[in-house]
Amino acid sequence: MFQYVERSGTLSGLVPRLFLAGALAAGAVFAGGALPVQAAATKGPDTVADTAAQIMDAVVNISTSQTVAPSRSVPTPELPPGSPFEEFFEEFFKRRQQQGDEDGGRPRRVSSLGSGFVIDSSGLIVTNNHVIADADEIFANFADGSKLKAELVGRDTKTDLALLRVTPEAGKPLKAVKFADSDVLRVGDWVMAIGNPFGLGGTLTVGVISARNRDINSGPYDNFLQTDAAINRGNSGGPLFNMDGDVVGINTAIISPSGGSIGIGFAVPSNTAVPVVAQLREFGETRRGWIGVRIQAVTPEIAESLSLGSPRGALIGSVNDDGPAAKGGLKAGDVVVRFDGKEVKDIRALPIIVADTPVDKQVDVVVIRRGKEETLRVTVGRLDESEKTEAAAEAPSKPETPPATTTKVLGVEVAELSPELRTKFKIKDELKGVVILKVEPGSAAADRGLAAGYLIVEVNQEATATPKDVEERLAELKKEGKRSALLMVSDPDGQVRFTALPIE
Repeated sequence: MFQYVERSGTLSGLVPRLFLAGALAAGAVFAGGALPVQAAATKGPDTVADTAAQIMDAVVNISTSQTVAPSRSVPTPELPPGSPFEEFFEEFFKRRQQQGDEDGGRPRRVSSLGSGFVIDSSGLIVTNNHVIADADEIFANFADGSKLKAELVGRDTKTDLALLRVTPEAGKPLKAVKFADSDVLRVGDWVMAIGNPFGLGGTLTVGVISARNRDINSGPYDNFLQTDAAINRGNSGGPLFNMDGDVVGINTAIISPSGGSIGIGFAVPSNTAVPVVAQLREFGETRRGWIGVRIQAVTPEIAESLSLGSPRGALIGSVNDDGPAAKGGLKAGDVVVRFDGKEVKDIRALPIIVADTPVDKQVDVVVIRRGKEETLRVTVGRLDESEKTEAAAEAPSKPETPPATTTKVLGVEVAELSPELRTKFKIKDELKGVVILKVEPGSAAADRGLAAGYLIVEVNQEATATPKDVEERLAELKKEGKRSALLMVSDPDGQVRFTALPIE
């Protein structure tokens, strides 16, 4: 079944994702007809009416409008003479042209709807960035029927959050709600969603937290709460409340084949939103922490090579020259397991923790280096939000005539790096290592993305300059009973990463 991850704003676009949907056989019953243990616990709260009455007025409908340029006319396609479709296409495009002429080619106004909530009685409102993106005008519509024009205070595209400001009418202070700690939520805890689905303002739905820490590939800081509380198009930017009436999330996206709720919705956790909103409020922009490293996931093979036991932490593939990490003594091959007192469980955790760390703060970074734990001191820098990811280097061509002395190891053919090979593969002058000439198709090395022209810089954190160095390192690992070898490899442009290959 094809399904889609959809931003839940009324006019938001769809982001296609393919999921495999399982099925539960119809008519399934419990063995012996008995009810499951603690079935009554699934009943949920008797009512949320009292809590809803206290918070409903703080939830607003966000309406926007923008000017869209007139659509450009599409030329009639050229068809072979005598084509049976020639007359049809001529009539179709003639009507399209006439409609454009009648419209005068004028720009047109389009509108969209979403949700938001007041966090300060002075007039601060939180919503999703995609709700107000590209809007010329933004209005907040309140439960009492009042409508206030809103101005944009700041936005953050990476977490899809935006902060708005309205000016309350004299003598009519706004009802505000507060954030709660989303980290205390457990799977199964009851929550309420209030918003503006399909333009039906003030709609409340109830459900539970279905999962935590969801990554839906929408940005670098994905850490969504998943809920089965009904969230539909128009709910974007609305609050997800706990049973005390405090905000634990901002409803952002749904999975749906049709645009309606199927019980899979996602909300930005309040603990992710709070520091972003605070920075937007103070600076009008985000100021995220940065240490200047490229990181990789710690796979089971890499964990075994580094004697970590089980996979954990984030492996540093390379360190930016003169960046905070380099100045603090971090090196390629270090595995970060704690940062500023917080556990780094996997590769996803480190960017989120670093981004939330205040700029210029000195923090302790605990790393595993050569099997031993070390603590380093790093001063966090500021992330340049405009920084773009470097384009991947083009695959270099293979040498026409390989050197006479080559060695085959781990599914690759390697040779000592010579001036001729450096020129042939366009390898930067400052790079050192053993050059890969060929990669055996279907090998583990091919599966890991190794290619001709790459360099093997290290084997198990020991530098290699000749094929003999590689063979000796592998022989040592075999004696130690290792099942895989950790390689530091570099492409011709100097982009470094680690990969673990099985020792045959």
